[in-house]
Amino acid sequence: MIELEGVEAMLEDLRTLVEVESPSRDLVAVEASAKAVAALLERRLGGRATLVESPVGPHVRWSGGGEPRVLVLGHHDTVFPLGTLEHRPFRVANGRATGPGVFDMLGGLVQAVHGLATLEDLSGVELLVTADEEVGSHHSQALIEERAKACGAVLVFEGAAEGGHLKVARKGCGAFEVSVRGRASHAGLEPEAGVNALVEAAHQVLDIAALSRPEIGTTVTPTVARAGTTDNVVPAEATIVVDVRVREPQEKERVEAAFAALTPHVEGARLVVTGSVNRPPMPEAVTRDLLAMAQRLLPGVEGVAVGGGSDGNFTAALGVPTLDGLGAVGGGAHADHEYVLVDSMVERARLAAGMVEAIRSERG
Repeated sequence: MIELEGVEAMLEDLRTLVEVESPSRDLVAVEASAKAVAALLERRLGGRATLVESPVGPHVRWSGGGEPRVLVLGHHDTVFPLGTLEHRPFRVANGRATGPGVFDMLGGLVQAVHGLATLEDLSGVELLVTADEEVGSHHSQALIEERAKACGAVLVFEGAAEGGHLKVARKGCGAFEVSVRGRASHAGLEPEAGVNALVEAAHQVLDIAALSRPEIGTTVTPTVARAGTTDNVVPAEATIVVDVRVREPQEKERVEAAFAALTPHVEGARLVVTGSVNRPPMPEAVTRDLLAMAQRLLPGVEGVAVGGGSDGNFTAALGVPTLDGLGAVGGGAHADHEYVLVDSMVERARLAAGMVEAIRSERG
């Protein structure tokens, strides 16, 4: 095994990726980010990284050659808009690395690459770093599933759970948008001539929230509402955005059917509903063997269930052994205080290398 370069080298690579901002759906930014990731893979691992073009920007693929046996999975898009770096630059202080995307999930990506760089033989190893995980993976799902089935085992380098633990179960998740169409009129002169989309939206918010079944792990949460144009006009349009999480697979069908069956309360109002539960739940059963491997390599680490989704949901739902949360130890995903604990980076890089070696050894 080759000696790990150390935490300073990892921090420099993390700085490089963070300073190429990569908000989802910004094609110019995401293309620049993909090129930076590809350059990192080639510099640290050798070989040639391939940019896989998509309508939302390039995904990055790298292979160590030979028969595929393990897929290292991540993403390079982030939730932060361009310009975030100006007021929240990459910094290392008090044992923490901070900056947009350090925990979700550029830190984990850097750790994985540095761990793999310690292996003298990388045959059978594939890396896939996608461009649209933060917005549903609609343009990468098929590729993820194809490579997961070809490799037969998946290691997901999303940030670790609280305390550095691994993620062995995730809820299925999705989003819906309910658009309300009404009719504008003067709010003072003839309010009765209008069809108030905001009033209809208020009814729909209550109907939608009632779809939750928290006792079985289903949450249906209206998160964003928009309506109206000015203070003296009956609003003709309104929009409700809804976050959905399900633990039980059958809840996907129930919730989707309930959204399709929404009906107006206000006479003359019309509804247009879009969306789905696009990430299936990640069942714990497919993680057990890989978790046991990780626990032999890193005694004391545990597996926990979490509410958030990842691309590991897709691979686990196929029955492909999948282990998630192998990435950075830290917290604050999607928040201004996002951070990575620097002292954990070397240990997690070694875990990445150990997991790949263990999988290849077990699978011959």
